[in-house]
Amino acid sequence: MPRDPSMTDMKKGVRSASGQTRKPLLQRRLKVSHVNVVDQPRLKKALGGTIVGNTMEWYDVGVFGYLITTMGPVFLPEADKTVQTLFLLGTFAATFIARPLGGVFFGWLGDRIGRQRVLSMTLMLMAASTFAVGLLPSYAMVGMLAAALLVFTKLIQGFSTGGEYAGATTFVSEHSPDKHRGFFASLLDMGSYLGFAIGAALVSVLQVTLGQPVMEDWGWRIPFLIAGPLGLIAIWFRMKIEESPTFQATMDAKDALASDPTTTEEPASNGPLSIFKAHWRGIIVAMILVAAANTLGYALTSYMPTYLTSTKGYDELHGTLLTIPILVIMSLCIPLTGKLSDKIGRRPVLWMGSGTAIVLSIPAFLLIGAGEIWSTLLGLALIALPVTFYVSNLASALPALFPTKSRYGAMGIAYNFSVAIFGGTTPFIIAALIAATGDDMMPAYYLMGTSVIGGIAIFFMRETAGLPLLGSMPSVDSVFEARELVATQDDNPGLNTDEMPFDHTYEPPTSSIELPVLDDQPEPLKV
Repeated sequence: MPRDPSMTDMKKGVRSASGQTRKPLLQRRLKVSHVNVVDQPRLKKALGGTIVGNTMEWYDVGVFGYLITTMGPVFLPEADKTVQTLFLLGTFAATFIARPLGGVFFGWLGDRIGRQRVLSMTLMLMAASTFAVGLLPSYAMVGMLAAALLVFTKLIQGFSTGGEYAGATTFVSEHSPDKHRGFFASLLDMGSYLGFAIGAALVSVLQVTLGQPVMEDWGWRIPFLIAGPLGLIAIWFRMKIEESPTFQATMDAKDALASDPTTTEEPASNGPLSIFKAHWRGIIVAMILVAAANTLGYALTSYMPTYLTSTKGYDELHGTLLTIPILVIMSLCIPLTGKLSDKIGRRPVLWMGSGTAIVLSIPAFLLIGAGEIWSTLLGLALIALPVTFYVSNLASALPALFPTKSRYGAMGIAYNFSVAIFGGTTPFIIAALIAATGDDMMPAYYLMGTSVIGGIAIFFMRETAGLPLLGSMPSVDSVFEARELVATQDDNPGLNTDEMPFDHTYEPPTSSIELPVLDDQPEPLKV
């Protein structure tokens, strides 16, 4: 129920986070003009422009991960096989070192100049660095400089990737209607895992058709060079999208405050330290959830081919091919679980992810250990199931933990530090646990442990399904829904007007509340 302002509020005004007194908010009530009615063509453009970036990011992860054994002789031909593999794995890990730096920088920049501009920058850097890998000289041409250039390009790529996912989830969440945010945001992760599957499938096709000698000679360049024209198309799509209406409204309010000669309120800082100090609880919850989801995700995508070949005796081609159909099926199921979260809530679906990971991890690795194709596929599917529940929710649940003015920055910190610490290290930790104990079931125990901790974090996370984003006005599908929302605001326990940005939308008191007419209005969009 909206809070009725007290006489004290009316006379003395309301204090801001900075301690300054604002104009008295005599009546914090929604009007139809306050509600954002989603422009459907604009939403479709925003979805298309963001999905292509996420797809490209994971396309490169898939390509590079499956070319590690091929690229070793190209950049370190005089080293033994183990050193080559360690160098390429270390280069892959270097991207995760750069990601937090990119997340902090682009997150800060995205909260200052806008999401659309920064997302265009990150995609340009991602596409250019991926394409540049395909143009790098080999060891035979320039010696050790070739390896140094490879590390440099991957660092640039990791830096740009740090701003990509945090910005994409923020952008889509701010564009989406409140009741369908889970479905629309989940399309981002569908694109991510499809991108990985496409990259892995392309490498597999090239390995079969060209053969290993040709792949080591020049064939390894093809997947990276393809990223060039694909990147140009993706950049064109992203340049066409508009700024999110939620963030634009925040910027307009900020400009209005700055131009008001009577205001004494100082603008709040949105630097990384200020963001962490103000939102550390939400950041910690988000980091734990990202860790739980990504240990499973990277175990399935980045480690499982190695596990199948080095531990379970599959050849390299089968180790790659067995994961591809699972990734494709999982990708197609992600929007379904995203839509489920819109109906029953983010927390229940995230608990499904945590619970299924705890229950199914041991059966999954026992099935994989049986050594049959059918049992391996079934075991991989059991690992993919909790991943589906987890990742379909992160893109909508995590941005809702933070207010609009610092959402991109907070997401950049939470997501990228967690992925760097837990996601990128998952293959190494699992391999080290197996080597130290000799127990092939250690991956299952590790995944169970991270999901137990993830389940605890879900307990402390507030439910946000169907509610306006923190610090934003409600977003709906149609004018009909906006008028209905305003008419029923007193009976809607999910609407908290104290969290909405009425700060600079002063309305004089009125003697009565004007309810809108609901007749002859278009029906709301069905999703």
